Amino acid sequence: MAHFQQTVALALSSESRTPRIGGLSPQRERRAKQLILDRLGESLEVTELAEACSLSRSHFSRAFKCSTGLSPQDWIRTQRIARAKQLIRLTHLSLTQISLECGFCDQAHFCHIFTRSEGISPFAWRCREVPGMKAERPQATAAPVGIRLAV
Repeated sequence: MAHFQQTVALALSSESRTPRIGGLSPQRERRAKQLILDRLGESLEVTELAEACSLSRSHFSRAFKCSTGLSPQDWIRTQRIARAKQLIRLTHLSLTQISLECGFCDQAHFCHIFTRSEGISPFAWRCREVPGMKAERPQATAAPVGIRLAV
């Protein structure tokens, strides 16, 4: 599954486009994108990407944006959302598990970024995209009747 996403992302980078002045070389662009995809579930600083390409942080950020049309942070976020959508479609993982698998610090942050990106919450997106998905939210484990929970 990760291989599929890497193939798609790298294929997009190798599409023919007009050369841009000031962008990353094709090798550096591939190296940066591959590092991002390999570590998508982890914290990754732009400084690490710049060092992998032997560039300063500011030069790398400008060149990456020139080459891809997105800042490194935006490209990482886009890839994380794409992987999350893939996991939502193909697995039965909870949204919390998916958020951690995709490198978000917690489910709330994941839901906020996903909703901002897609215009719909991850749960609603799952209900819409996954056939047979019930439109009810999972219930918290309830205490048996007659037992009071300490508050």
